Order: sequence, then C-alpha cells, then structure tokens
Amino acid sequence: MKPMGTDPRILSLAAEVAISPEQNVPVILLKLKEIINNTPFGSSELKKVKQDIYCYDLIQYCLLVLSQDCSRIQGGWTTISQLTQILSHCCVGLEPGEDAEEFYNELLPSAAENFLVLGRQLQTCFINAAKGEEKDALLHFFEIVTDSLFWLLGGHVQLIQNVLRSDHFLHLLQTDNVQVGSTVMSMLQNILQINSPVIRSTATRLLLLMAESHQEILILLRLSACYKGLRSLLNKQEPGTEFSQELRQLIGLLSPKVYQEVEEQKLHQAACLIQAYWKGFQTRKRLKKLPSAVITLQRSFRSKRTKMLLKLSRQKEEEDRRLQLQLQRQRAMRLSRELRLSMLEIVHPGQVEKHNREIEEKSALIIQKHWRGYRERKNFRQQRPSLVEYKAAVTLQRATLKFLAKCRKKKKLFAPWQGLRELTDARRVELKQQVDDYIRRHPGSEVSDVISRELHSQAQERLQHYFMGRALEERAQQHREVLMARISTNIEQLMKAPSLKEAEGKEPELFLSRSRPVAAKAKQAHLTTLKHIQAPWWKKLGEDARDEIDVPKDELSIELGTLFIGGTKPP
Repeated sequence: MKPMGTDPRILSLAAEVAISPEQNVPVILLKLKEIINNTPFGSSELKKVKQDIYCYDLIQYCLLVLSQDCSRIQGGWTTISQLTQILSHCCVGLEPGEDAEEFYNELLPSAAENFLVLGRQLQTCFINAAKGEEKDALLHFFEIVTDSLFWLLGGHVQLIQNVLRSDHFLHLLQTDNVQVGSTVMSMLQNILQINSPVIRSTATRLLLLMAESHQEILILLRLSACYKGLRSLLNKQEPGTEFSQELRQLIGLLSPKVYQEVEEQKLHQAACLIQAYWKGFQTRKRLKKLPSAVITLQRSFRSKRTKMLLKLSRQKEEEDRRLQLQLQRQRAMRLSRELRLSMLEIVHPGQVEKHNREIEEKSALIIQKHWRGYRERKNFRQQRPSLVEYKAAVTLQRATLKFLAKCRKKKKLFAPWQGLRELTDARRVELKQQVDDYIRRHPGSEVSDVISRELHSQAQERLQHYFMGRALEERAQQHREVLMARISTNIEQLMKAPSLKEAEGKEPELFLSRSRPVAAKAKQAHLTTLKHIQAPWWKKLGEDARDEIDVPKDELSIELGTLFIGGTKPP
C-alpha cells in the first residue's frame, strides 16, 4: 500500500523510471543519492524518504540493475559503485512495515550476495588490468563496494552468517594480490568487531567447514607460522557457549594426534592425484588416436559397403542381362517358328522337302561357323602366353641392341688417338705415282698477279652487292610481315566488332584503320554508296547493285567530317 504524503521528488523519480527505457534507468536511479544526502542524517524525514523509496520499488530497481551485466550499464563501474552506496544506505535504518518478511528473508540476502559477486568481478578485472591508472580506479571501486557491504552488515547483523558462508567471500579471501587481500581482510576485521558472539560462532563453523572440505587449509592451519597460536587461543574459549561442539571438533582437528593420519591422507591424495594425471594423460593420448582410428574404421566400413553395393548391383545387372537374353532367345525362337510356319504356308507342298533341306544346310553352316570361332578363340587364348613372351623377347632384344649400339658409339667417340700407320717404302712410291698421275691428267692454269687481283676485286664487289640486296630484302620481308599482322589484327577486330547500329561508346573506333589504301578504298566505297542512293530512280533501272561506280580522285580528297576517314595522317 502506498504511504500518504509521499515526497514529490520520489514520485517524479519513480514516474521517470517507469517511462524511461531500460538503459537509462541506472543513471536515473543515481538521483536518489542527492535526495538522501540532502536529508538530515538520523532524522524522521530520512526514515520517511527510505520508506517511500522502498514502497515505490526503487530499491528493487537498484537490486535488478546490480544483477545485470556490468558492460551493458551506462557509466560502467562508476555507476555501479554509486548504486551500491545508495542501496546500502537505503536498506540500513529502513522499517519495511507489512513486507518485513520479504525484506529480511529475500531482499537483504540478495543484496549482500550481489555485493559479493560485484566484488569478485572487480577482483578479476583488477588482476587482469595492465595499466596502473586502470588498476587504481578498479581498486577504488572495489573499496566502495566493500564499504557498502560493511555498512549493510552493520545495519543488519543477521546477514553476517550468510556472507561468511558464501563461496564468493571464500574466493575473495583466497586472492594472491596484496592490495585486494588487505582490503578484504580489513573488511573482515571490521565485520568481526560488529557482534562478537555471533561472529565467533559463524567464524568457527566457517573454519570447520573449510578444514573438512579442503585438507590443504587444515595442513596450513597446523604448520604455518601465521596460525601458530590458533589452537591455544581456541582452548581459552568458554566451553559452555552455543558453539562448544563445533569448537571441540575444530580443536580436535588441530591436535597433533591426527597429524600422522592427515599426512597419510595427504600422501594418499597425492598418489590419487598422480594416478589421476597419469590416467588423464593416457585417456587424452587414446582420445587423440581415436579420430584416426574412427576415420580408418569408417573408411574400411564405407569401402566394404561400397564393394557390397557394387557386388549386389553387378549381380542384379547380370540377372537382368540373363533375363533379357532369355527373353530375346524366346522372342527369336518364337519369331523363327512363326517365320517357318509362314514359309511353310507359302511354299508349295512339293517343295517342302527342298525348303527343309536348305534350312538344315544354313543351320549347319551357322553351327560350324560358331564352332570354328569358339575353337580359334580357345587356341588363341592358349597361345596368348607364348605370344606375350615372344613380344617381350622382341622388346628386350630391341632394347639390348640399342644399348649395345650406344655403347659402341661412345667407344668410338672417346677412343684415344692411335696415330697413323707407318708407311712403307713401297706405299710411298705408290702414293707418289698416284699424285703425279693426277697432276698430269689435271694440269693447272697459270694466272698472273694482275688477273688474280681483278678477280679478287670482282668477287668483293659481287659479295658486297649480295649483302646489300640481302639487307634490303630482309627489311622488305619484315615490312610485309608487319603489314600482314596489322591486316589480320584489323580483320579480327572487324569480325568481333558489333554492327554499327548496336555500337556504343568507343566501339565505333574498331572500324578505323591506319592504312592509307584501306582508308582510300573505304572513302571510295562510301562515296559510291552515297551517289547510288542520291541518284534518281530512272538511272538505277539498268544497273546492278554490285556494279562499281567511278568516282573522281578530286572527290576522294574531300574531308567528309563524320564519315570514315581513318588512316589519314595530319600533314
């Protein structure tokens, strides 16, 4: 039920929250801080403002905002830290009235849990931060959140037990960072000073739970120098308190009698851990090999299935082929019998025997032909190995002969010089006689030096003339080749070019030519076409469309503007 005489600032703020989009709600809720700060501390007016804030569900809005993802909130950690302050100040000193059970059992534990979650998130961001300025800002926000949690616990002592039992608080205590650890320990020290009996009971239960669940913590409590006087301090506690049973259990765990059992248990856990790591290594090793084994198994299964399907398909095809052959034979038999019956009906009764004899002779010839074919195929199949051996022998002989010929050729090429055979006196006389006979049969003509010089000069002139003519011929040949290549290029462009009606852009440039004869011929053809078009109809009666019209040379030199003038060069 809404209270009477509500503060108009609260009403306007609640209305603004109700109509605003979700992303603007956290910034709007920050206005509560100004309203609370402007109200005198400890006055009845402040209590009335807190009741109005709770009645209009603004505290629940703050709690919902803190439970959202931090990256989606406008303003980031600055807005979140201010909202934690607002939530803790609104919850402390609030009298909920009719909704007291919901407030104490649901809202307050949820707020404390959200504070611890925000603390863990800030701790993670602080550890992962790289810059010093960013770390300082995150540490400042973390201190604001811990102060807000401490303020909330100071106003509601029953929440201390929930905080100390929370896993998030345990993770905050187990941090390795010095700054975050000192902040958490100072908050824990402040919490312990709020209400000693309740805190001692809760702390004892917490230590007992931690020691029973984690053997490493129990060993640390026994052997570490930091907790050296813990057992003596616990022995000084009064035995008649409410937590005497938990206290005795904790003292028993810390006694040296159980040390050997703990050591054995520690060794057992170490052995179990080593076995677990070894088994995990073996399992991971088998799992790494498993995909290849599975792939091999799948491949073999697929290949086997493919072979089976292929075999089944082949069997089916063979059965179909057998059935088709059987049907063809039956059809052929039926047709032959029908043909025989029709022939018997046509043939004269006196020539039936002759007809049957001809059919028998034809059948005998067909059977003989098939038998000879079968016999020859069988003989060929039997002679095939010997034929293959013969071909292999021929191939080997050919390769061997080629190899021997190459070897002989190499020997001849690389054989050392053995010199000339020594000539005998008889051989010298014989060779000399042959030379004299040749000179006698072919007497040489005597030429004077003047005639030799003239012949030499004539040979030089002819050789020079030949080389000059050869260079000119090469240039002319190159010019012809260039012209032929240009003509072939122009022809290819014209073949690929679209028609003039469909030409667009630079496509009409394909019809241009750099050759003067081609340009002159194009002009002549164009003028011929124009004259033929412009001539009166009676002049075209006796003419053929393909006849050429003589055009004067003066008209060919006229520049036609937009007509085809490609190939002309500026003077």
